[in-house]
Amino acid sequence: MGNPFPHFRYGAGVSWSRPERRLQVRASFLTAILCLLVFLGACRPSVKEPVTLTFLDPEWSHDSRERDASHEQALTAFTNETGIRITHLPAPENAGGQLDLATSLLRQSAATPDVYGIDVVWPGILSEYLVDLKPYFAAESQASDPELLANYTVKGKLVAMPYHSNIGVLFFRTDLLQKYGYREPPRTWDELEKMAARIQAGERAGGQKDFWGFVWPGAADEGLFCDAIEWQASAGGGHVVEADGQVNVNNPSTVRAWKRVEHWVGTISPPTTLSYEEWDSTNAFWTSGRAAFERGWESDYFLGNPVAYAFNPQAGVTSVPGEKGVRVGTLGGLGLAVSRTSKHPAEAIALVRFMLKKEAELDQQRATSTPPKYPVRFEIPTILTAYTRQQETRGLGARVVVRPSTVTGDKYSAVSAAYVQLLHSVLERKTDAETALASLQKQLSQIMSSAAPSP
Repeated sequence: MGNPFPHFRYGAGVSWSRPERRLQVRASFLTAILCLLVFLGACRPSVKEPVTLTFLDPEWSHDSRERDASHEQALTAFTNETGIRITHLPAPENAGGQLDLATSLLRQSAATPDVYGIDVVWPGILSEYLVDLKPYFAAESQASDPELLANYTVKGKLVAMPYHSNIGVLFFRTDLLQKYGYREPPRTWDELEKMAARIQAGERAGGQKDFWGFVWPGAADEGLFCDAIEWQASAGGGHVVEADGQVNVNNPSTVRAWKRVEHWVGTISPPTTLSYEEWDSTNAFWTSGRAAFERGWESDYFLGNPVAYAFNPQAGVTSVPGEKGVRVGTLGGLGLAVSRTSKHPAEAIALVRFMLKKEAELDQQRATSTPPKYPVRFEIPTILTAYTRQQETRGLGARVVVRPSTVTGDKYSAVSAAYVQLLHSVLERKTDAETALASLQKQLSQIMSSAAPSP
């Protein structure tokens, strides 16, 4: 899923089908990691020697240098404080490879790794192999966002603690809003449409013929599903598959949301947006400056450490717009989990607790330090804590909305793929929203009622 520059996107932009040319590379990587882990397991220290834990970290070597350094500093501090050694392992770069590796190791009841970084859409898939952390993190759980915590809870079992979280946001050009007389970014989709259309027309009249009002990832993959969750939920159309397992897509609110987005294509969004991956919309907004608004991702880390793109000084970040006062942002990121077959579960839990503590200390430092001047912050999502007291306004931002990954479990990829394919057919104007959503309701109901996950 999806890497986000300007924002690291775990859980976003995931494509669950991979080109055949990458299969051999992935297989070689997985084989090498498995062999290394078998070796590490065979070399476990005797009782008299210091304990060694293995941490499989999807972010290591795939995130920014600063976050890499903070990881290493936290792990070194843990060893200095406890005497417990850490073997820090990278995971494959793409989300599919990461899930393949974690699933393979856990199903084999491997003694290592002890601690796993797991994506927000994996809890339902991996829950049976992971320790229930609820008894060990009661205080931390009470302080966490309820919807964030619910994403890592499967059948009452807390399978991971939220660690690094991202959320969908709207980026906007502060200079263009000022140029066209807008004092604030849009809070509703109606406002966004009007602003985007006016700015687009004005910029094209001024010579930028390829300028667009709003860009977003519209390719038929996980990135589009993340967008669509926001559109459907903010319209009051439900959450695709509700917590009780009932499918909820074929309703007037979702029909209205899909038709609205269909209208964007070719008017305020380029027709090519239907092939846009997240990098494409990022480049259009941040690098070439060819868009007034972009749907992207934000985290506390990148809020405090923005990437130096060309249009940073002209950029702002706010919550994703919505309808009728409802604004939501799709959750991305990862949590920390402990393997049920770890030989050192108490030490592994202590490591998770230590890493969460260090992250909380960093959040506190960010919240009290002088924030970067750009991008401007305006009603950022409630889950983000960095600089919330130092933004342009203290108005409430969006709340978290989660993908239906815990309730669907190992059927999640089939649910996501079916939703995206039918939505994409509507956006391409190959079918109408009413027909597509009626078909989708049947398809998802069949997937959820089947005994085995759909391919």
